[in-house]
Amino acid sequence: MAPAMSELGDIMDFVVRKGNGVKGLSETGLETVPKQYVQPMEERLDMNNVVNQDSIPVIDMSKYLEDPKVAESICLAAEKWGFFQVINHGVPIEFLDKVEEATRQFFRLPAEAKLKYTKENSPTCNVRYGTSFIPQAETCLEWKDYLSLLYVSEEEASSFWPRECRKQAIEFMKLTEPVINRLIEALMKGLKVKEIDERKESLLMGSKRINLNYYPMCPNPELTVGVGRHSDVSTLTVLLQDDIGGLCVRLLDEENSWAHVPPISGSLVINIGDALQIMSNGRYKSVEHRVIANEKRSRVSVPIFVNPGASNMIGPFAEVLKNGEKAVYKQVWYKEYVKHFFRKAHDGKKTIEYAMVSK
Repeated sequence: MAPAMSELGDIMDFVVRKGNGVKGLSETGLETVPKQYVQPMEERLDMNNVVNQDSIPVIDMSKYLEDPKVAESICLAAEKWGFFQVINHGVPIEFLDKVEEATRQFFRLPAEAKLKYTKENSPTCNVRYGTSFIPQAETCLEWKDYLSLLYVSEEEASSFWPRECRKQAIEFMKLTEPVINRLIEALMKGLKVKEIDERKESLLMGSKRINLNYYPMCPNPELTVGVGRHSDVSTLTVLLQDDIGGLCVRLLDEENSWAHVPPISGSLVINIGDALQIMSNGRYKSVEHRVIANEKRSRVSVPIFVNPGASNMIGPFAEVLKNGEKAVYKQVWYKEYVKHFFRKAHDGKKTIEYAMVSK
């Protein structure tokens, strides 16, 4: 049993260094959010600015091979929204349920079991259990715990990923490969990139990381955030969210308006990352998104980040610029871009400024 709130003392010690996470904090029975998690007013989401209309496209992938309009709708969604959901994508719904349950099973482990996977204790730098985003760099913490798994090989994953979720996480990555390939194919056709050779394949999807995210119940969800405003640094992200909801995205055509991404049974949420915005010279949009906390239920989500290989240099594709279009972004080492992202707290889309051509 977790200690009473009055016995916790240093929250950072309890949550971060002792491995209890914000889940352990939530289970102490606290009635108010600790001050370390209270966000400044400008970072709290005004629910009056969140719309429930069908703003985020839902794309049926079942006729991808026979109907060119499916690929066209993928490109349009990437340009106008940066987010969309796909259904009939080929990953069995019953398996998605197993991924969700494996995620919850890992976070049910006692703190001492999860502590084995923290930065200080993990047997490999490719497996990381943590909380918030970058606690050491954040003024205000986020109401989230996570397990981050960089896929290097099945052999390494089988050896080092936690057994509670290893099988499901590996299989989830395998089963999503066909839909990822089709999405990349459609998006490249939209850019007039006709051939995805070995070099471009490394640029677009040279590495993958899967995260298991856990958002515990929160006594004052209006005061904090599950995840703060940010855009992903990936090429694209494939997200499994449970039926609780809480993911909100900024609408590109409306000032300071946000939209819920409603849970749809069996769907996968797709969003464009910074890397693809850079490679498309801004045609495809990586969009700010955030997660709101929930007072009544805990939530899980499982994103797969499809990234350029770490050793790649990214910039606008030559095919995009060949008709004289001016480059908005310069060539940058992807490894350095990612380092820049992880040096600081979430700050909207400021990371992409690192890659912009100086005026």
